[in-house]
Amino acid sequence: MAGDDRKGRGTSASEHGQGLSGQSFPADPDVQPALSGQTEQPQEPEWDPGPEEELEMILNSVYDDIVITDGRGVVLRASRSCQRVYGRSPEELVGQSVAELERQGIFRPSITLRVLVTGTRQTVIQTTADGSKKLVTATPVFDSEGRIVRVVSYSHDITELIELKEHLAELQQQMGRVTRELEHRRSLDTEVDGLVVESGAMKDLVRQMAQLAKHDVTVLLRGESGVGKGVFARYLHQHSPRAEGPFIEINSGALPESLAESELFGYERGTFTGALKSGKIGLIELAHGGTLFLDEVGDLPLPLQVKLLKVIQEKTFYRVGGRAPVHSNFRLIAATNRDLEALVRAGAFREDLFYRLNTVPVTIPPLRERREDIPGLAGYFLERYNAKYHARKRIDPGALRQLVNYSWPGNVRELENLIERLVLLVEGEVIQPTDLLFGDAAGNGHRMDDNLSDPPSPGLGALPLPDLVAAYERHLLDEARRRCRSTTEMASLLGVSQPTVVRKLRRYFGSTG
Repeated sequence: MAGDDRKGRGTSASEHGQGLSGQSFPADPDVQPALSGQTEQPQEPEWDPGPEEELEMILNSVYDDIVITDGRGVVLRASRSCQRVYGRSPEELVGQSVAELERQGIFRPSITLRVLVTGTRQTVIQTTADGSKKLVTATPVFDSEGRIVRVVSYSHDITELIELKEHLAELQQQMGRVTRELEHRRSLDTEVDGLVVESGAMKDLVRQMAQLAKHDVTVLLRGESGVGKGVFARYLHQHSPRAEGPFIEINSGALPESLAESELFGYERGTFTGALKSGKIGLIELAHGGTLFLDEVGDLPLPLQVKLLKVIQEKTFYRVGGRAPVHSNFRLIAATNRDLEALVRAGAFREDLFYRLNTVPVTIPPLRERREDIPGLAGYFLERYNAKYHARKRIDPGALRQLVNYSWPGNVRELENLIERLVLLVEGEVIQPTDLLFGDAAGNGHRMDDNLSDPPSPGLGALPLPDLVAAYERHLLDEARRRCRSTTEMASLLGVSQPTVVRKLRRYFGSTG
């Protein structure tokens, strides 16, 4: 019966702390739940604020601002964050009309007014007095009769998001400009224009270029103005492992000294007044993965030479106004028509930069030393400008002889310009010797001696053009040999170098005698 009594009370030995000896002791209240296998949920402290206090506490706990107005747009409540967002405390806002706050410039536009007009939920981007941008959403609250009695609005600061979006748009515009620039440059370099080779010297040069193109070695192209240094720079690029990358050509002599640094290295946003907001990528950075061609490198100002040397050595640089280093991996080709050694001696060109550029020097001979190339070049340019101007011009053999005789101080560029003028200005279809008066080849002191007789003409079409050129060249050499006492005199008369005369005499006559 005693056991039944205990069972009815729901008690156990453990409840009284009865030990094995039969003694009793009070149970530890902290241990008792664990011993019984039961746990009790901790009781929450009682908190029973009134509706007003609870609403106030919620409003003041949120980070974003919340504003509640009545059906007339008068502020009833505002969260503490309004002080940070609008520069007004809740106490200053309560009782104010949103129309008046908008007029004061506290925020613009008032989304509450829009809700009161439309009767629907609205979302706008709002500008505050300090210029910050807020994404604000406001919702109307209706009474039982469908009248707006409250408008609840809340906002989130999106100033940084908008700035990021604007910066992204600027970057996209800049990338668009860069992409268009690279596509334009690639379109210009889809073929190596003007590489017409007939002379032995130029064939040797092309073989050398083909070998150099395989390696990332720096090449310095030397030669007179207009000999085709840019053409061979493109040849090196297009036959290199970097052919799929950009070919960036920089004419050092054409860079304004005041803008040269920003053009080469670019600049960060906000560096210059009136410059692009997003900054600008420099030409050296554009050359990443491709070839950088520095034409007329002898004209670079000394301050830029120092920075260029560092870029060549380290392949890193800083944009103007920038703090982060920029890496650009490019193959360098330089060109000049100036005596760099003399410039080094005069202190106008850095010696260390000269030796860095002069790793593999290549000299391109002037056109007067490779007259075999003139007919082919003339034909090439004639075909090009016939196509450009929808013409059908041909060159008379007598006019071609005059082109071959001329010493071409402006080299290939002068020949190209002359052919273009002739295609435009000659009225008939055949370019005659008298038409050459339109060009630089008339009466400027650079013509070959007019007393040299023309060879017998086999007639147009009787021989292929290379054979005609060879026959004419042989005739000129033979007559010059009869009239001159040395190969040096022959070279002076013919307007070529003495080694060229010796080589051609051996080619056509087997000896120099």
